[in-house]
Amino acid sequence: MSINDAHTPFMKREPSPTQRAIRQEKPFRSLGQEAVIALFLAAERVRWPYQDLLASEGDLTMQQYNVLRILRGAGEAGLPTLEIAERMIERTPGITRLLDRLEDKQLVQRERSTTDRRQVVARITRAGRDLIARFDERFDELEDGSLGDLSAAELKTLLRLLERVHRG
Repeated sequence: MSINDAHTPFMKREPSPTQRAIRQEKPFRSLGQEAVIALFLAAERVRWPYQDLLASEGDLTMQQYNVLRILRGAGEAGLPTLEIAERMIERTPGITRLLDRLEDKQLVQRERSTTDRRQVVARITRAGRDLIARFDERFDELEDGSLGDLSAAELKTLLRLLERVHRG
């Protein structure tokens, strides 16, 4: 049976948790469609506490925080703009604008590479390091609690499945 065979118009069943979450009365077109919607819902459920914390205490978006974490990990050497974009969790077409906003907040500094003048290298500032350090402990707590209802075995299964989806 393929994933598209799991839902047929002739089967009458109770709405799934995913259908109830989005208040959808009719069945999904396929099990695959339902799984994608469930994945989107789960991702949003995990994401919101992080976004709320960043917005309320640091006036940062998740993308800005991600850039700061990437640059903190890069150390004093910093990273070229395009390499930052490649490392982002959430793809963004506007890495330059994102860095502009972080530079305006004095959390990042940029300069032309001395070895390749076409390249711009970004580095996190002391203010940027101090700001994201304030979030480290609370992010650890959120990470530990976001999937707290899952056992270690379930987490390993989830991770394996998500990695398969990511690989395509």
